[in-house]
Amino acid sequence: MSTDTRIHHDRVDLADLAAIADHEPVRRRAAGQAVGGGVILVLAGFVVAILVSNPGFDWPTVGRYLFDVSVLKGIAVTLELTIAAMSVGIAGGVVLAVLRQSGGPIPRSAATLYIWFFRGTPVLVQVLFWGFAASLFPRIGLGIPGGGFLVSWDTNEVIPIFAAAVLGLGFNEAAYVAEIVRGGLLSVPAGQSEAADALGLGRLATLRFVVLPQAMRAIIPPIGNQFISMLKMTSVVLVIGVGDLLESVTQIYSRNYRQIPLLIVASIWYLVMTTLLTLVQARLEKRFGRSLSRVGGTR
Repeated sequence: MSTDTRIHHDRVDLADLAAIADHEPVRRRAAGQAVGGGVILVLAGFVVAILVSNPGFDWPTVGRYLFDVSVLKGIAVTLELTIAAMSVGIAGGVVLAVLRQSGGPIPRSAATLYIWFFRGTPVLVQVLFWGFAASLFPRIGLGIPGGGFLVSWDTNEVIPIFAAAVLGLGFNEAAYVAEIVRGGLLSVPAGQSEAADALGLGRLATLRFVVLPQAMRAIIPPIGNQFISMLKMTSVVLVIGVGDLLESVTQIYSRNYRQIPLLIVASIWYLVMTTLLTLVQARLEKRFGRSLSRVGGTR
């Protein structure tokens, strides 16, 4: 065999070895995926078998109460409470974020103190405080400090149970939203504010028309997560007697003693609502991402 022929064969062999080396990780990855998929299918089979064979789940009772009138009313209260509390939280969070970004030491310190307190104490304790506010302040009104009220109202009438739940959840949420909004504001390059200032826009106009629209891309995902968390967090209002979803199923199983099936009913509805909110969040993220891309393309 000539030298040229031997070199040619060596090159072919090296090429074959390289091809085999390239295919080897692919084969290992495919084998790993097959094994992982098989394990997941086996585990899923065990879970389905347990759900079907265990009489403790009592699926007929689940089906009977899934669309019960009291359960549906509890769902409505949960949604109302979530929207109201998040509205308070978002409004308060934006204000707190702006105060933390302000140049004045007093507003910045006040906002920092608020965030420190409400993030540092359990939301359940805060809801209980609002629920039992009448024990601290039996009446609320206007008057001279130390000189009595000129006009006053009963605290329980001014702050009913539902309002107490909204305030407890909303004020707590404001502390978390403030940090989310502040992070979004910091993500906008300082040059944007400088350009708006050069165009003669005031501070509020710059915030509204320049900074916030660009910060929304960083704000929307965590705010969506907070919205979903709030939907589940509303279950703590059970302790002050608000008739949300969990309170509704609790009232039912306190009469028929079918705790597990009724808790499954609540879990199913929470999953449905969180799934819908997740889809809404994805649409909002896509919309803001598209609008910002369009703006970026015109520059």
